[in-house]
Amino acid sequence: MAKELACRKCKHVTIGKVCSVCKSTDLSPDWSGIALVVDPTTSQIAKTLGITQKGKYALKVT
Repeated sequence: MAKELACRKCKHVTIGKVCSVCKSTDLSPDWSGIALVVDPTTSQIAKTLGITQKGKYALKVT
């Protein structure tokens, strides 16, 4: 199984070497918590976290 990495800029969780949301390469294997956003336009969690695209996001990235 591929190692999931979280982007330090937008906290999106990905298995690639580049973040698919913000195109950053600053990814970390050290993250915790998870938020799955299906519809960011109506999601209160997405609004609170500042998420604008659907996907899997880490709550804390170090």
